[in-house]
Amino acid sequence: MGRDLTHHWENVYSKSAVETLGWYEDNPEPSLKLIKNCQLPGEAAILNVGAGASKLVDVLVSGGYKNVIANDLSTLALDALKARLGDDLIGKVKWIVDDLTQPRKLLELDQVDLWHDRAVLHFFTEPADQETYFSLLKKLVRINGFVIIAAFNLSGATKCSGLPVCRYDQHMLQKKLGSGFELLESFDQTYLTPSGSTRPYVYALFRRNSN
Repeated sequence: MGRDLTHHWENVYSKSAVETLGWYEDNPEPSLKLIKNCQLPGEAAILNVGAGASKLVDVLVSGGYKNVIANDLSTLALDALKARLGDDLIGKVKWIVDDLTQPRKLLELDQVDLWHDRAVLHFFTEPADQETYFSLLKKLVRINGFVIIAAFNLSGATKCSGLPVCRYDQHMLQKKLGSGFELLESFDQTYLTPSGSTRPYVYALFRRNSN
């Protein structure tokens, strides 16, 4: 396997306010647009991998989704998210601290209706880690379920948070997923970081049609 990034991300979240991090989104509008297009019922199982302290979880739970699963490698990241949600909403989310490249707890999940990943996949630069990531995804996403991946696009940065990244376009993501997944929609989006710099992303929505 590749790098163990646990220490790196715990260090990042211990030293910086969530709102200053380079991937923090106050309004996750691009993801919400694609999730809306999935037309998921309120009881749909939505797995947000690498959730960090993302506002997406807040919006989904407040919007009536009853089966949201928040995963991250960093306990501190999820603690920050729990603190923001407050006692009334914490219990409405399933929390899983686990490594997507060395999964244990995630392997025990039932299949999900949506896999959502913004700004996680591109950190996996080792082929073995990428293979583990996509194997886990294919295990967990049910037939007729959806996959949303947002990663640095081919014109994006080559590093983030001091780490090298692997950049993608929708065709590369399709190749990784294989013929069992159909690309429904993709677009490029330039994200403005809290510090004022730009980060070009590709967003892609897939539906699983077969194994």
